[in-house]
Amino acid sequence: MNTHIKKIIAPVIIMLCIIAYYFAGVNIAMRLQIPAALKIIALIFSVIITILFIAVLVERIKEIKQGEEDDIGKY
Repeated sequence: MNTHIKKIIAPVIIMLCIIAYYFAGVNIAMRLQIPAALKIIALIFSVIITILFIAVLVERIKEIKQGEEDDIGKY
């Protein structure tokens, strides 16, 4: 396997777990007897967080492909 692929697998798995966590929370919120406004806010929050996480993941994959394995190398 390509070394870049090995380094990309972990961030992708972690991101999928985080996204699943947020949507599991939304699923639970939809089943509870809470006002519809709070359900909508929870859904919007989860969608926004998911979009941001995907953007960060894409940026991280670009960094890995450019050879910058450690994020701390910028600082």
